[in-house]
Amino acid sequence: HNLEMKHLPGADPELVLLSFRYEELERIPLSDMTREEINQLVQELGFYRKETPEAPVPEEFQFAPAKPLPTLMPRRAPAADSKTLSEQDKEDHPDL
Repeated sequence: HNLEMKHLPGADPELVLLSFRYEELERIPLSDMTREEINQLVQELGFYRKETPEAPVPEEFQFAPAKPLPTLMPRRAPAADSKTLSEQDKEDHPDL
């Protein structure tokens, strides 16, 4: 869940971690790692592995491995005519 693989011919494999706003946080080279080591790394980073593609994701893993929005940014009261941050994020990123 929340992990996407893109094959780029000729590129060295790496894991690119993004924030909930799709900003790059870190790049981890994978060239020298075995499949088992990569699977372990992904688990340690907090990604959830579904049993089947259509299986539901437990609520505590919905935004994993990213932290939920309230812990990343302090809440502010929205102006009367403005949208809340979560409403804006849903419009900007409908997959969230």
